[in-house]
Amino acid sequence: MTNFKQAAAKKMKMAERAHHLKQLHFPEWADDYLWHRKRNDGYITIPRSMPIVMEAIDAMSKGQPAGHTLLTLWCRSPDHALLTIESPKVIAAETGFSGERQVDTWRRRMKKLEELGFIATKPGAAGDFHYVLLLNPNWAIELRRWRFDDVPQSIYAKFTERLMDIGAYSEIETLQGHIAQWTAQQAAATTVSVGPQAAPENATTTDAEQPTTPPSPTAPTPLAS
Repeated sequence: MTNFKQAAAKKMKMAERAHHLKQLHFPEWADDYLWHRKRNDGYITIPRSMPIVMEAIDAMSKGQPAGHTLLTLWCRSPDHALLTIESPKVIAAETGFSGERQVDTWRRRMKKLEELGFIATKPGAAGDFHYVLLLNPNWAIELRRWRFDDVPQSIYAKFTERLMDIGAYSEIETLQGHIAQWTAQQAAATTVSVGPQAAPENATTTDAEQPTTPPSPTAPTPLAS
């Protein structure tokens, strides 16, 4: 895997190459016409995997595509994970919803994002989604695939390849290590469960019975079976 220094050097070389190509192919366009995060205000750092993450969310939303809702949250955040939503109506309109039920539609999308594991929320003065914690979308994809295996394989393949391209696949390898530990703990807990507390052999678990919050990587505990 590429380390930090190698990634920084590669990024610099790419920037230099882009500059020379711009001068070659688009010399008539002055820098004032271009947007640059170090010169222009109003920017946010987002994962470069976001387009594929949005595609995966839409595929899992079952008629209520919520990918654009997540992108709007990221674009609204102050470049850190916690977002405070003072006006649901304003952010609903910014997400693209309109009409008398625009806020209700936005709330349904927010609920779906929380169910899928891309955000965590707490209520406040502006309603149920006053405080929003933006979770790592790369981890969210991998956790969803592990728990429910409902990320379409074609999208997951693109997602994995993209993480490799941008040097972020080590995130998934770290999570997979936690998953292996959680799975081992779950297997051990199932083995020692005896008597009336043990689940019947034919018992099934629905999505609703799964915990919304995964075990902490620093103190992993078994997931509900």
